[in-house]
Amino acid sequence: MWQDISLAIKSGMVHWPGDPAVSVRRIKERSKGAAADLSLISMGSHTGTHVDAPRHFIPQGMSIDRMPLDAMIGPARVIEVQDRECIKETQLRKCRIRCGERIIFKTRNSEYWRNAAFEKNFIYISLAAAHYLAAKGVRTVGIDYLSVGGYYRDGVKVHQILLGRGICIIEGLNLSQAQPGNYDLICLPLKILNGDGAPARVIIRSRVKR
Repeated sequence: MWQDISLAIKSGMVHWPGDPAVSVRRIKERSKGAAADLSLISMGSHTGTHVDAPRHFIPQGMSIDRMPLDAMIGPARVIEVQDRECIKETQLRKCRIRCGERIIFKTRNSEYWRNAAFEKNFIYISLAAAHYLAAKGVRTVGIDYLSVGGYYRDGVKVHQILLGRGICIIEGLNLSQAQPGNYDLICLPLKILNGDGAPARVIIRSRVKR
């Protein structure tokens, strides 16, 4: 059974400080005489569940419309991290991460989606852990808040390390109902020409044999 681990887009949802607020407004309504319902959606390209393209932080980096789909479709592994601060290299060394893997980190961040306010102290990937993932040659990294890098520490550098190695980044996942383990992953960001990123619908399905 497929499980949706993406966030629903709605007005007033949590967004990165300084980014545009999210607005979903009905501008045509059948109940008011229009032929069809029609909504106007306004939001930043890194809203909710989304994919970062290299162009987001890397000069002349690949744009979202050119990113290879196989980075976001295929086997993936959900790894649960209990650390209350960040994802550390020492923790990753115990996970036997292999080249080409799609890794999704489940942390306490998934609890924050119940809150209306942005949580600045979310769990992030440390600089050393980012270097470790890049050295391992992982294909994709996902995390359950709005950034792989910390709000207060190394946010830009973590993105540059991962994106600079061509690693696909998926942010804003909701893993509150997902258990650690092996999954099939489908993540399809909107195809925005020359985009630095795009919202995405992300689903997973357990690979446990029945």
